[in-house]
Amino acid sequence: MKNSKRSIAHVTLVVREYNEAIEYYTQKLGFELIQDIDLGDGKRWVLVSPKDSDCKLVLGKADSEKQQSAIGNQTGGRVFLFLHTSDFWSDYNAMKQKGVVFTEEPREEAYGTVVVFKDLYGNLWDLLQLK
Repeated sequence: MKNSKRSIAHVTLVVREYNEAIEYYTQKLGFELIQDIDLGDGKRWVLVSPKDSDCKLVLGKADSEKQQSAIGNQTGGRVFLFLHTSDFWSDYNAMKQKGVVFTEEPREEAYGTVVVFKDLYGNLWDLLQLK
């Protein structure tokens, strides 16, 4: 492990339905649909990502009661994911115009400009432009 390079490639987001999640992430947040492969038995391998991002979201349809209970609350109410941007105000205004729900007004912090928003299931995200 000493000489190996490692990175997080994918993060699974538990969703209610594939198509509604794909629509939200591509239409409201402007992500790209990277892959949508039918795996049979109602399962699909769905990857979405901001353009040119190394880390991708796996949209995983909940298939048990336990997984369904995690939809929208994968981190117990804490901010789950951090969407970095190089143009905060442009992205913020575009997302707001498309109906993305923000839980607060944008604010300036020592580390950058940030605002919290909810995805279609209620998971909390930071939209963040670092200084």
